[in-house]
Parts: sequence; C-alpha cells; structure tokens
Amino acid sequence: MRDQVSVTGMILKTEPVGEYDRRVVLLTRERGKIAAFARGARKQGSRLLASTNPFCFGQFLLYEGRSAYGITESNISNYFEGFREDFEAACYGMYFLEVMDYYTRENNDEKEMLKLLYQSLRALLHPGLSNEMVRYIFEIKAVVVNGEYPGLPVRKTPYLSSTAYAVDYIVGSKVEKLYTFTVTDQVLSELCEIAQAYRKRFVDKKMKSLEILGEIPC
Repeated sequence: MRDQVSVTGMILKTEPVGEYDRRVVLLTRERGKIAAFARGARKQGSRLLASTNPFCFGQFLLYEGRSAYGITESNISNYFEGFREDFEAACYGMYFLEVMDYYTRENNDEKEMLKLLYQSLRALLHPGLSNEMVRYIFEIKAVVVNGEYPGLPVRKTPYLSSTAYAVDYIVGSKVEKLYTFTVTDQVLSELCEIAQAYRKRFVDKKMKSLEILGEIPC
C-alpha cells in the first residue's frame, strides 16, 4: 500500500496533463512547496474538478509515489470565490501566487509564507483596503519572511516619518495584524517605491501577472 499524507495548503498553479489529468503546485504547511498530480481531475463529475484550481485552500490527502505526489481527496475550506467577481483583485491575487511560487521551496518551513499568502488574499477582497496597498505590504513582508530584509532603501531625500513607521510596523507585526491600517496617498507612493526597490533587488524573474496588472488603468 502506498503511504498517504495529509497536508494543509493552497494551490499556486495548475496545468493540464494528458487528456484528463492535472499537475498542481501546492504551498503546504507541512512540506513547503510540492508538485502533485490529480488523476482525472479535468473530467466532468470528478470530485477533484473544482478543488484543483488556483486559490483553493484546504486539506489534501496525498499518496507518495516514486517521483511525485498524487492527490486522492481534498477538503476545501476557502475557494476565494470573490475573485470571480473582481477582475482586478484576481489579477493581484494571481501575482501573489506567482511570487510565492518563486520564493518557496520543497521541504522548507513555509508556514509563515502560507499564512502571509492566505491573509493577503483575504485582504484583497476586503472593501476597505486598496489593492495597491495590500500589494506593497505583501511584497515588503514577503522579503522579511524570506529573511532578506535589508532595511529602508537609501535615497537622497529621507522618507516621511509616517512611511518609516508603516514599514517598521509591516516588518515587526504578526501576519494576522498586517492589514489593520490605512495610509495617505503620499505614504502609499513611498511604499510603492520601497516595494519596487526590493523587487528589483531580490526577484530576478519576470512575473507574467505583473504585465497584466500593468494594463489595469490607474
């Protein structure tokens, strides 16, 4: 009998394999980022049809094959269905998934990254928060969680004290408390500059989802 393992996680991306199967990438609490196959998941009536799409968060029962995992069952607790009705938020959400796929690794402790992703997706669907602010907070905190935070970027003109305070809060706060504040337009602009500086320094991959975000009118 093949060994089975239960993991909690979110599907970062999916791609078709063969006529009816899917290959998915999962960010899990227990085993970091892993790839798994869902046999027959693209067949109408398959119990894995709806649960093997991006954004699906819940428990997955896997079997360990010789070279890959296979999904046998799933229990989804959040499909993030709100993205179906909000194209802009969905674009930001796809970008967050892509960032996590870039940062995380198999068999790493990625609990905080998974928590950051989950809370950030929830924040995108919060009517009181702007997508831009959620994005900059997410980008800055991802650098922190990944252990690469270098402090505020150096520039000729000092950042506003409110901006420095906001960054200190993002760096030091628990993920659950991240999205509990708002900022002025000027502070938001400086957070954008800081997040962009980190992105140029630490991400050497061109994110496809950013191209889509660039087409969204301001």
